[in-house]
Amino acid sequence: MAFERRKSKEVRIGDLTVGGNSPIAVQSMLNIPAHDIEGSVKQAKALEKAGCQIIRAAIPDMDAVKLIPALKEAVKVPIVADIHFDYRLALESIAAGIDKIRINPGNIGSKDRVKAVADACANNGIPIRVGVNSGSIEKDILAKYGAPTAQALVDSAMSHVCMLEECDFDNIVISLKSSDVPMTVEAYELISKICDYPLHVGITEAGTWKMSLVKSSVGIGSLLLHGIGDTIRVSMTDDPVKEVAAGYDILRATGAKKDCVQIVSCPTCGRTKIDLISLANAVEERLASCNKPLKVAVMGCAVNGPGEAREADIGIAGGDGCALIFKKGKIIKKVPESEVLDSLMEEIDKL
Repeated sequence: MAFERRKSKEVRIGDLTVGGNSPIAVQSMLNIPAHDIEGSVKQAKALEKAGCQIIRAAIPDMDAVKLIPALKEAVKVPIVADIHFDYRLALESIAAGIDKIRINPGNIGSKDRVKAVADACANNGIPIRVGVNSGSIEKDILAKYGAPTAQALVDSAMSHVCMLEECDFDNIVISLKSSDVPMTVEAYELISKICDYPLHVGITEAGTWKMSLVKSSVGIGSLLLHGIGDTIRVSMTDDPVKEVAAGYDILRATGAKKDCVQIVSCPTCGRTKIDLISLANAVEERLASCNKPLKVAVMGCAVNGPGEAREADIGIAGGDGCALIFKKGKIIKKVPESEVLDSLMEEIDKL
């Protein structure tokens, strides 16, 4: 199936463009207390090193605004201020040099306050992300549908969007998240048909590392396969660096990211006579930063080797204490098990 993106407008976040034909961006959020500037900067640097393209930080009070210039000085990645309820925090964050605001206009009071934030963002070229979660749907919308639903998420998001549009502001990104995967997927499908704003996709409160991987892969992956999504976040109760790695893995698996290695490895069976599990993990680690668009196969025996993996650009098929290295299904050499990893890497370097 060809990967075809939904047509969305472009939005500039610092030096990064999302939407349109721009690559899908992977983002994460700091989970260090905002007042711990040293710890937050250290984590932001780790996220940048891991390839995170947008970093969001909670700004719960005026003192936390001090974090923004510290982050801007420490990393080149665009920084997003996560604001709730107090419009003055948004204004101070804008003055401090933030690249994007995440705020829901309906939660900050009067139209004058909404306009003040919209005008400040417009004057500084700063986009606003309207971010609706199933737990934050307005009471009147909940009363209409009886409970959080996909349509309720859409109605809530569009009500906030309309407030900004009434202020002549349309530099907008939208997210609609729930911990319920089917509801989230349906909500994004619905909103993708009625607007062309870029969509930030994710499953909120997805759980610990293991469950988050499952829920996010199903939810984000299914949306990407239908061309929906301009930025993604894999939400985890864990180190946010793991979110970034998982995000890129989802992009690879859906075909949304081409400049990377796809590793194919068999689950092993009674025919396997080499330590394939350790080998596959070592290959994955060695190729983690490789940007070559290659499919690399790590197979346990001849059955799953050049035969089933013939479409791979290069790979190995395990033997009895040895392995065959093949390219495009053709065997090029036989090496001892102790030399397999280095020999495979040498051949990949030639490609």
